[in-house]
Amino acid sequence: MKTLRLAVLGFGNAGRAYARLLLEKDQELRQQYGMAVQVTAIVTGRHGTWEEAAGIDLHRALADFTANSSRTGLEVARDADYDALVELTPLNIATGQPAIDHIRTALRRGKHVISANKGPIAWAYRELKALAEEQKVGFYHETTVMDGAPVFDLVERTLPLARVTEVSGILNTTTNYILEELAAGKDYDAILAEGRRLGFVEADPAMDVEGYDAAAKLTALLNVLMDADLTPDRVERQGIQNITAADIRDAAARGKVIKLLCRGWREGGVLHATVAPAQVDRGSLYATIDSTSSLVSITTDLMGKLSLVEHAPLIEQTGYGILVDTVRLLQRLTGICP
Repeated sequence: MKTLRLAVLGFGNAGRAYARLLLEKDQELRQQYGMAVQVTAIVTGRHGTWEEAAGIDLHRALADFTANSSRTGLEVARDADYDALVELTPLNIATGQPAIDHIRTALRRGKHVISANKGPIAWAYRELKALAEEQKVGFYHETTVMDGAPVFDLVERTLPLARVTEVSGILNTTTNYILEELAAGKDYDAILAEGRRLGFVEADPAMDVEGYDAAAKLTALLNVLMDADLTPDRVERQGIQNITAADIRDAAARGKVIKLLCRGWREGGVLHATVAPAQVDRGSLYATIDSTSSLVSITTDLMGKLSLVEHAPLIEQTGYGILVDTVRLLQRLTGICP
């Protein structure tokens, strides 16, 4: 049986969820595609690197990670023996590095790439896409914006000949949660503490609260769906750090809800991209996006406006998104598309 060998860079919550799914779906993948999926390298930020040419035992990796190599992610991308690189390293919102270099290095070697890291899509998508096409390899990145929700796949596979003219949505779940809890009368510091306890608010929430994460996600969407060649620093960005409980009460008195909205559109040939808090009607779809849920709306010339909602995702949905990209690669390699 043929084997798809993976080098996985990053083994945090998403990487571990992905590994569990590879174990759970191993037999189905073998039966459906006639290929085994084998992880031959795992690089971690704190626990070293594990490389096994014959394949790492993922049960063991999940239970007791055993480093046997000192190679970095870039060194593995450059020198290791694998068929596809899986880029799951932490996001660098300011530059997209070192993930961009990881992916660029793998593509230049003629290796396929799967990325859950939005940085490279936000900072270097056009270059990386062109490099993948030049090398005739796959470059998959569904998980970069809404976990396993099929945003990019929706357009690529189901909207042939349709041109995307606008993208909008609620893309940052942390700010959505904070605004909702403020509206319920809770104290800001208490909201952050509870969010940290639940695991989806960072120790320093500035990247979310000040709109940087939303800007990166919007940039990724516009780069892929509208060929924008945009970078996050060109997004007109305003976070929720100045929104007060009084602002929320004032909006509620007029039948409104405050949400951090993302929007990108072309007008007169000029691309506009904004992230900012806005008051939306309480009866609108945007107002129904609660807690850690998210929404993306895609407007096209032929199909009008379509909206996709992801309801309160868990880390398993991120792992599933990476698995879906793995399946797409298997389909490419085998020609089997159910």
